[in-house]
Amino acid sequence: MKISFEKDYLRELYETGKTTDKRHRFQPQIVKRFQLRIQTLEKTVHVDDLFVLNSLHYEVLHGDKEGIESIRVNDQYRIEFTTSQVVTETVVTICNIIELSNHYK
Repeated sequence: MKISFEKDYLRELYETGKTTDKRHRFQPQIVKRFQLRIQTLEKTVHVDDLFVLNSLHYEVLHGDKEGIESIRVNDQYRIEFTTSQVVTETVVTICNIIELSNHYK
């Protein structure tokens, strides 16, 4: 799959491991797991293959997040993304990395 980023800080986080935007600072272990998860998405051929990797906790979100999918970075954070088909290639657009609320734990 091809990866694109909706926001500059997400690209910076993936490429350099840090971001210049002070509002989006994460602990080093979260950044490392974020980078590993993006690499996993890059290596995946079809979105359906994400279901097989139980550690990702892949899910299609509902309600006000209709059309967004997510995988877990760890128990505390998830990566939200959208997928689209461009010719024969799936493009994954990374939308956000968010901290999960207490009711998800």
